[in-house]
Amino acid sequence: MRQLREVRLQSKAIKDITNGYPLILKDAIEPSQVTIEEGSLLHLIDKNGGYIATGYYGMQNKGIGWVLTRKEKEQINKKFFAKKISEAAAKRANLFTSEDTTAFRVFNGEGDGIGGLTIDFFNGFYMVSWYSEGIYSFREDIYQALDEVVNTRGVYEKLRFHTNGQYVRQDDYVSGEKGEFPLIILENKMKYAVDLNDGAMTGIFLDQRNVRKALHDHSNGKTVLNTFSYTGAFSVAAALGGSLGTTSVDLAKRSLPKTIEQFQVNDINHESQDIKVMNVFDYFSYAARHQLKFDIVVLDPPSFARTKKMTFSTAKDYPKLLKDALDITNEGGTIIASTNNASFNMKKFKTFIDKAFKEKNTRYKIIEEYQLPEDFTVPHNFPEFNYLKVVIIKVMN
Repeated sequence: MRQLREVRLQSKAIKDITNGYPLILKDAIEPSQVTIEEGSLLHLIDKNGGYIATGYYGMQNKGIGWVLTRKEKEQINKKFFAKKISEAAAKRANLFTSEDTTAFRVFNGEGDGIGGLTIDFFNGFYMVSWYSEGIYSFREDIYQALDEVVNTRGVYEKLRFHTNGQYVRQDDYVSGEKGEFPLIILENKMKYAVDLNDGAMTGIFLDQRNVRKALHDHSNGKTVLNTFSYTGAFSVAAALGGSLGTTSVDLAKRSLPKTIEQFQVNDINHESQDIKVMNVFDYFSYAARHQLKFDIVVLDPPSFARTKKMTFSTAKDYPKLLKDALDITNEGGTIIASTNNASFNMKKFKTFIDKAFKEKNTRYKIIEEYQLPEDFTVPHNFPEFNYLKVVIIKVMN
């Protein structure tokens, strides 16, 4: 039997949650001597015992749980989850019928009404990611609801609730057909190889779909440097867009075979492209020494990274990253600056850009901006959940 806890909200939290804020922050509830179990349902009340909302308890780096409903009588069961998944799938009807794109997000956590849970579609297969033990405790109802609502070819999962959202290693297969990997998906007619049972990553970040399309459309006749390149998805988009040549740089050793694979599934000769396994900042020095310059530079670093030689944080070091990139960008060239760091907003990100260009005494023009694509629904009126920030910058002089 699932635990039901009556929890009194602090007055500030009452206002936020009443206005639709989906996250239950650590300091939102009045201190209690009672230990609350992961997955407990929380009956959120005001100081007079008046009902505010129902949520679940699930420790995540963002908070201690999420609001599920503001209807006191609504039951949290398989029917509830089926309704939420069905509504989310209906919003993505155009993607389900698309012949050009066969991978996208079906359910985006708090944006679709259940924080801590995401569901992605990969050419008939579904991948469910769980971000707390709390939401994972509902898995039986959620998997049954998913099977009722959509035709699942096969289901895989990622448990991301170890510490600070780290992946829990396991066999990720859940049910249905076992995938033969790499699985080939389409994105705006471009092919990508993915593996749903190879650790934390799948081989592609679906939230960058519109940015890869923009790069594809900008790349004809241009040289492209793709830093922090992972499996080279941006490089593939550039090559298919008619790039004169791509250079992919990533420190991870497995980026080399994975990038080669992405080129091969698109019938691109990987030997005609440059793939470097090295620290991006070392590559900047190497490129400057060899007087290499590029027409387009893609900067999509992790929010935080540590190597033996240095620690990199986007919140602190993005201006330096941009300045290094400017040294090897052709005049009139383009920098695609991207971050998924949720701790600052687009306005703040633009101050990093402005700082870097001013310090380099270089003029610039922002020509395009992107945030999360339409399938990555975010809660209405709460833009802080729209973590992706991408600015396409033209270097003027």
